Amino acid sequence: MFTFNLKYFLFALALFITEVLIALYVRDSFIRPYFGDYLVVILIYCAVRTFVNASVLKVAMGVLVFSYLIEVLQYFNIVDRLGLSDNVVAKTVIGYGFAWWDMLAYTLGIATVIILERVSRKNSFEGS
Repeated sequence: MFTFNLKYFLFALALFITEVLIALYVRDSFIRPYFGDYLVVILIYCAVRTFVNASVLKVAMGVLVFSYLIEVLQYFNIVDRLGLSDNVVAKTVIGYGFAWWDMLAYTLGIATVIILERVSRKNSFEGS
C-alpha cells in the first residue's frame, strides 16, 4: 500500500511550485480563485499517489471529498473559529470563503485526473 512514486512526486512538486507562484504573484479574478482550485486537487492527488499505491478512483474520490469538506468548513468560517483570521498562511491554505464555483473547479480538476489516468493507462497498454 505505501510506496514512493517518483513520477507523482515530480508532478506534485511542479504543481506546488505553480500554486505558490499563483498565490504570490497573481491578483486576478480567474486564475487565482478558480484555476488555483482546479490545480490544487490535482496537486493533492499527485501528493497522495506519491506515497500510496491505491486505485485511481479511490484516491480521486478521497481527494474530492476532502476538498468538498474544506470548502464546507469555509462556509462555516473555520479560519475565524480557529482564531487564525490574521494568519495569511492559514487563510491561503485553508481558504476564506465558500463558493459553489470552487466546488465546480474541484470537480473539474478530479475529472481531469481521471481522464488523464485513463489515457495514460490506455497508452501504456498499447505501447506494450
